[in-house]
Amino acid sequence: MNYRRLGSTGLNVSEISFGTIPILQGNVPVLPDYFNLDEKEALAVMEHAYRLGCNLYDTAIVPEYGDAEKKLGKFAACVGRERIVISDKARFFGGSEMYQAVEISCENLGTTPDIYFVHQVDGAHEEEVFGKGGALDALTELKAEGKIRYTGIASHYYDILLRGARDSRVDVLQGSGNLLERGMLERVREEPVFQKKGFLVNKVYAAGLLPARFPVLMLAGFVLSYPVSSALIGLGTEEQVDAVMGQDISLQGSEPPSFADVLCALEKEYTPIPCDRCQRCTCPYGTEIHTLFRQYQYFHLGKDFWALKKLALGIAESAGHCRECAGMPCLDACPRKIRIPQEIQKVERLVWDRLF
Repeated sequence: MNYRRLGSTGLNVSEISFGTIPILQGNVPVLPDYFNLDEKEALAVMEHAYRLGCNLYDTAIVPEYGDAEKKLGKFAACVGRERIVISDKARFFGGSEMYQAVEISCENLGTTPDIYFVHQVDGAHEEEVFGKGGALDALTELKAEGKIRYTGIASHYYDILLRGARDSRVDVLQGSGNLLERGMLERVREEPVFQKKGFLVNKVYAAGLLPARFPVLMLAGFVLSYPVSSALIGLGTEEQVDAVMGQDISLQGSEPPSFADVLCALEKEYTPIPCDRCQRCTCPYGTEIHTLFRQYQYFHLGKDFWALKKLALGIAESAGHCRECAGMPCLDACPRKIRIPQEIQKVERLVWDRLF
């Protein structure tokens, strides 16, 4: 296992970090490879990763990740708290709620987390999080009190992560990226301000969908070819741990697969939309074009029921706005020159054909 600096925190973290979603139990919406591990099984998997050099474990407050937070706390006590870095998070955007969430997390863990993130920050809650008395102010206060060591912002949106990178209160960022959805990572590499922060990358396997199509070492090595601190991967079995931690994850001088190569591989199964989720496209009606395209890809890659439900929530309205739009600024903003209006109509037809 190799290690990297976590921004300016002074911590060195393993290049592959342990995501705890697969070790949870409980009635919680989770990603694929949900193993429903009991406490003994969960501790064994985490210990196996530790023996292979993993020192960063990421979780979230109960009940968002089921009982994973409590299991991680017990693992920390068994292995020695000082030997691992604990990353925790909660989806609360106001200061009062976030302050209470951290206190609950400390109780669940039986210790203080090293990093605590405001989780899933989006545009609707951005000002609340960053504004006076918001969640970020609460984390800053908790850091001063010694209840956490470092503050974090976790988001799937580049603009929010960029704001976090420019904010002196933020120590660590967590964003998404993978072989297919590489656009955010490309922009992070181009923007020097990100180099001052630790950066954890999640969705390395694209919600568990890519390992059936690409080697896991390729997926991990691709992400680590960017200037990031660690690739955060959900792991639920010792075999999964061995696959990505028990071997050399470097690309060994080989060129990472191009985006065109990835699309070519996926074309054996369906016609992919050539969107890498760079998030440069804009819609005057507020449609998240990159999110629609992501759900289309995930539908064809195996998360059909989940993706179809998500698409059905707003595709008719989005497609209607698209037909009415005269300026179409999205076309000028897209660096890959995707025919966005036509692709949105295609997504609408997919939903219509499947549901009606």
